[in-house]
Parts: sequence; C-alpha cells; structure tokens
Amino acid sequence: MAVPQVSGVPVQSGIYGFGDMQPAFFFSPKKSKVIWGVGPQLLLPTATNTSVLGQGKFGLGPTAVVLVQPGKWTVGALVNNVWSVAGHSDRPDVNQFLLQYFNYNLQKGWYLTWQPTLTANWEMNNGGRWVVPMGGGVGRIMRLGFQPVNLTAQFYGNAVHPPGGSPWSLRMQIAFLFPKMPKK
Repeated sequence: MAVPQVSGVPVQSGIYGFGDMQPAFFFSPKKSKVIWGVGPQLLLPTATNTSVLGQGKFGLGPTAVVLVQPGKWTVGALVNNVWSVAGHSDRPDVNQFLLQYFNYNLQKGWYLTWQPTLTANWEMNNGGRWVVPMGGGVGRIMRLGFQPVNLTAQFYGNAVHPPGGSPWSLRMQIAFLFPKMPKK
C-alpha cells in the first residue's frame, strides 16, 4: 500500500471513531460545604477501532472527587486509577491513572473550562508514560428534554505525550446527570 505524500513528504492520516466508555459512580454525603464522593470507575471496551482507539480490556478501579464552589468558581479534582480485569489476552494490561481539575462558571449553565485530563500509563516502562495537556474549552449544564446533561467541547495541546502520540487532542463530551430529585 502506498503512503500518501505531499511534495514527497509522507502525510500521517488520523484515526476517527469512538473510544472505550469509562463510567464512574459516586456515593456522597447529603450536605456538606465540601462536595465529595467516592466509588467505582469502570472501563468498558466499546471502541469502534479496538486496535487504535480502545484498550480491548474490561477494567475496574477506585475514583474520588472533591470540590468547593466559592462564588463562580468550581475548585476541586477528580482522580482515579483503573486496572484491567478481563479482555483480549493479546492486548497489554491496563494500569492507568487520571487526574482532572475544574472550571469557572458563567450564567445560564455555561462555564469556561481548563480541565485537562492528566493521565499516566503505569505499564509504560520506556518513557512516554504521561500525557499533560494545556488548553481549555466551553461547556453548558442544561436539560435535553427531562434529562440533565453536561455538554463540553475542549481543545488541548499535549505538552507531554508518548513518542508517536498526538501533540494535540479535541474532546467533545456529553455526561448524563442523575441528581437526587427534591421531595415535593
């Protein structure tokens, strides 16, 4: 197969599709000045291209979130670590760490975000363990019909990334929210 070229220089092509799903579930106290929660983080192999966009493994690990909301700020962090528990034996084991911090809130559910997702692949022994993005985006918490959702679009340059890894990332995300409904 011929490699596409422009002026005699090979051109890299991108891979597009959906990655693995990583749902998290939090148990938290009813009321507190500091909002916090702990629970399980899952890794579900749902990638449309498992060889490039997914782990090919089921995973499980702990997750925790803590935040405060002084004024229009949401200050806090989300952290988790996931280990593979089943999946394709020919794929590398998963032992991945994630750290994310939060936003500045605007009006009507809009917010500015610079919540980069710092990650580490603890299985990587020869450099390239960390991804450290720099950038930001915009999001909105709103309802789609009766369902509360958090929609966000973010763009980051990866200041640190594995050899051969992307120097940038674009994240478009929808998170379905299930708050406890107030008693009438």
